[in-house]
Amino acid sequence: MTIQKTPVVAVLALFCCLLWGSAFPCIKIGYEWFAIEGAGSQMLFAGWRFFCAGAMTFFLFSFKERKPLQMKKSSIPFVFGQGVLQTTIQYFFFYLGLANTTGAKGSIITASNAFFAIIIAHFLMKEERFTWKKAIGCIVGFAGVVVVNLTPGAWDSGFAWNGEGFVLLCAVAYGASTVTTKLISKREKPETITAYQLMMGGAILILMGYLAGGTMGEFTPKSACLFFYLAFLSTISFTIWAILLKHNPVGKVAPFGFTIPVFGTALSGLLLHENILTWNNLAALLLVSGGILWVNRREP
Repeated sequence: MTIQKTPVVAVLALFCCLLWGSAFPCIKIGYEWFAIEGAGSQMLFAGWRFFCAGAMTFFLFSFKERKPLQMKKSSIPFVFGQGVLQTTIQYFFFYLGLANTTGAKGSIITASNAFFAIIIAHFLMKEERFTWKKAIGCIVGFAGVVVVNLTPGAWDSGFAWNGEGFVLLCAVAYGASTVTTKLISKREKPETITAYQLMMGGAILILMGYLAGGTMGEFTPKSACLFFYLAFLSTISFTIWAILLKHNPVGKVAPFGFTIPVFGTALSGLLLHENILTWNNLAALLLVSGGILWVNRREP
């Protein structure tokens, strides 16, 4: 099957990671354009983004199939749980935790989701063995994530549960959701899972945002385009990622997540004019690429 060929998996997974990486500078720009301040407003912004992404997925594939995307009643609890885990819990801890830690530490901890995915898959799926090859690849890839975030004073502050602890829980939820996506992929089509889990998880975030007193600024032509792009990238990336996980082992797909902070750094330099042409960025690219190639190399 074409979707199982390593070059195809690599191209599609890297495309997803590129889209997710672009979200970091775009969200920062969105905070300014929508006057987002405080945890409630951040959750509200995230909630509407993911709810709209789910709605876009629903209408896009309903149009393609010429009928509304329908979910079996027996699948509702599983897809709802996926929405709570992959969207609500993950981004609840991400937005609150990131407000109480540095960007460098947050990026490093978040990127560990791929490592958690491979470990969790080992315990929940018999075919996903945690081998020495995967361990070495993850260590090398994670080293790249650490290197790309090496900045003076990045580790001066201590560990706080409402900061680094929350971001760590976000990474665990992200890694676990990668595995659960694979587990429930036999129940429904990837696009059906993506559409409903995003809408369900996003709706809960919206409710939490309003209850926390969150607000969003007015839509302008440029802010509307930015919001549409953020929703659209979630539609495309989550759908492709779900398809990849449906037809491939978790350990073959998850390691590509190490490239998200690398793409995020590069695009931050382009869009936010940050200085990225440093030794640690180049070294990180080599380490991340090496880790991915090692995990996916054929056994002799």
